[in-house]
Amino acid sequence: QVQVVESGGGLVQAGGSLRLSCAASGGTFSSYTIGWFRQAPGKEREFVAAISKSGRITNYADSVKGRFTISRDNAKSTVYLQMNSLKPEDTAAYVCAARVSLFVGDGEYDYWGQGTQVTVSS
Repeated sequence: QVQVVESGGGLVQAGGSLRLSCAASGGTFSSYTIGWFRQAPGKEREFVAAISKSGRITNYADSVKGRFTISRDNAKSTVYLQMNSLKPEDTAAYVCAARVSLFVGDGEYDYWGQGTQVTVSS
């Protein structure tokens, strides 16, 4: 059973930066495509970014393109989400997910973390 754990959330002012981490255990980390999602109160879950098993392919939602960067270190079994130029509308619980599928993007994932809260003040 794969376990996914997020960290790095917090409170930041608009225009600031945060880096989220997603650590996975219980499986071969490099076997999983990893995605980040977010959900704000009263809103549906939204795809943010995804990265391929090797790290060579990435995909971003239009709302974060140019501001967020997803990367991975398979030796450390960790995926990172660097978030720059944060806006109040980025406030949400950010959740990491893993799947065996090769598709790098939105959709169904096999394993989900509990999430980490990001709050951006204006």
